[in-house]
Amino acid sequence: MSEREARYRTQMFNPRRHQVLLLFLLGFNITQTKTDMRIIRFVDSKGSIQFARETGPQQAERLSGDLYRGLQPTGEQVSIVRALAPLEPVNIFCIGLNYREHAAETGAELPRNPVIFMKPTSSLCHPGQQILLPACSRQGPEVDYEAELAVVIGRAARNVPTSSALDYVLGYTCANDVSARKWQKHGGGGQWTRGKSFDRFCPLGPVLVTADEIPDPQDLGVRALLNGRLMQDGHTADMIFPVAELIHRLSQDTTLLPGTVILTGTPSGVGFTRKPPVFLAANDRIRIEIDGIGGLENPVAAAPEP
Repeated sequence: MSEREARYRTQMFNPRRHQVLLLFLLGFNITQTKTDMRIIRFVDSKGSIQFARETGPQQAERLSGDLYRGLQPTGEQVSIVRALAPLEPVNIFCIGLNYREHAAETGAELPRNPVIFMKPTSSLCHPGQQILLPACSRQGPEVDYEAELAVVIGRAARNVPTSSALDYVLGYTCANDVSARKWQKHGGGGQWTRGKSFDRFCPLGPVLVTADEIPDPQDLGVRALLNGRLMQDGHTADMIFPVAELIHRLSQDTTLLPGTVILTGTPSGVGFTRKPPVFLAANDRIRIEIDGIGGLENPVAAAPEP
C-alpha cells in the first residue's frame, strides 16, 4: 500500500470524523472550520486582521470565513506584519491548583472541586507583546509566570457530560496566567481575580491547533523558560481535573459560549515557591512551550506611571 493510500484510509476511517458526520445528520450546530489546522491571527500589510493556516516557518495561507462558522483555505500566501492572539476571547475561565505537583509545592491540599476564577478579556496579551509590570505593584517584585494549556470552546456548551465534552473544543493554544502574587493573596478580599486581572496578564497564542491534531489533551508536556532557563517542566497527565471534566463542571447550568477560553492550571516550578523566589523583571523574556502546539514568547516591561 502506498503512503498516499494509507493516509486516505486513515482519514476515511477516522472515528472522530464519523462522529462529526453523525452530529451533523442529527442536526447539531457544529463548527465547519476545516479540520487539522494550525490557525493564526495577524495584522497584514494593509492593517487588516486576518486568519491564516500556518504552513511553515514564517509561512501562512490566508483563510476565509469565520472562526466558529467555518474557515477555509484560499491558496493565497500572506505576509504577517504583526502576530495576534488566535482569538478575542468572550470569557476567560481559569483553574487554580489543578496539577498535583503544583499543589504540593504550595503546601495546599488537593482540591475536591476545581478552583475557579476569571480573568477579564482586557487582560489579553498578544504574542511578542510586552507583559506590563503594574505601576501599583512596585512595593517589591511580585509578578509571576504560569505556563498553561488553554482550551478554546467552539460551540455553545451547557450541561455537557464528560463523555462528550471534548467534542465542544475548537482547539488548544498556549497561555501564561501572569499573576501579581501580593495582589492575588491580599488585594482581593480572599479572591484571586484581582491579582490575575491587570492589563496584559493573559498572553495567548501564537497558534490555535484544532482539536483534531490533539486527540488527547492529557498527553502534553508543558514548559516555561525564563530568559532561556527552564523553570517549569510538567505534563498534563498530572492534572487533578482533566480537560473533559473541567468542561463538564464549568458547563453545569452555565453556557460556555463559542470563544470561551479555559486556562487549565499550571504545573510546578512557579516563581513564588522557589528559594529564593523568582519574579518577572523588566527586560526579561518568558516563553511558554506545549508539545504539539509550539511556543509563546513575551518580553517584560514596567508599565508607565499613571
